[in-house]
Amino acid sequence: MTAIQIRGLRKSYNEVAAVGGVDLDVRQGEVFALLGPNGAGKTTTVEILEGHRHRDAGDVSVLGEDPGTAGRAWRARIGIVLQTANDAAELTVRESVRHYAGYYPSPAPVDEVIEQVGLTEKAGTRVKALSGGQRRRLDVALGVIGRPELVFLDEPTTGFDPEARRQFWDLVRSLAAGGTTILLTTHYLDEAEALADRVAVIAGGRIVAEGTPATLGGRSTAKATVSWLDESGPRSVLTDTPTALIAELSQGRELAELTVTRPSLEDTYLELIGRPRDLA
Repeated sequence: MTAIQIRGLRKSYNEVAAVGGVDLDVRQGEVFALLGPNGAGKTTTVEILEGHRHRDAGDVSVLGEDPGTAGRAWRARIGIVLQTANDAAELTVRESVRHYAGYYPSPAPVDEVIEQVGLTEKAGTRVKALSGGQRRRLDVALGVIGRPELVFLDEPTTGFDPEARRQFWDLVRSLAAGGTTILLTTHYLDEAEALADRVAVIAGGRIVAEGTPATLGGRSTAKATVSWLDESGPRSVLTDTPTALIAELSQGRELAELTVTRPSLEDTYLELIGRPRDLA
């Protein structure tokens, strides 16, 4: 089953193409990460999917409807967590979630959602007193109070410290485990690798690669670098058959500091968007 289907999506601003023919499918129940540098067309694509921006051409289906013409009933089936959000800072967490619940025909229980995002102990705290990580958890609560089938997460952990990021990842995993489809945009490659079932890279308004984090851009079949230390110093060899090479090298001797590595997701991503790694 497909939650999102895009064929030939195009959008231009003042004759400059922001999206130049995107084809994409997102399956129901998966976490899908859309990666790309600033100006690649990522934000425009997501805004079209959310029904916030009109397209120039192409066919788009989100939960079986065209987001450009879908009504309120469709909007109640999606949740949106923006990168930045305006809020009533004087409201408490519970008051904020209860307020948003009033916009939906069948909202989830307020306290149940607050517990789901890990804010039960902060339910009576004013929004302005929350930490950055707690504020993002509240943003998610506001995005899922309507029991959405699909959630858009836009750069959800920007500015987080490592501990807060890992806690937020656990929250995303819990949503996915409950069957919610998630479309995630992020600049953090480790985040995409940790959370996404599949990823796509957009550059120059087009999808340049799509697959699982492990196979994107041929990562799983790329040449491996075998490195070790011998009497002459550090050695490295690029090979298609690392196991055979190690077996050959290790005959009758120990290989010190032996490592086998393939291109990281970051290496592959930078290559796909045409940016040298040392200039990233």
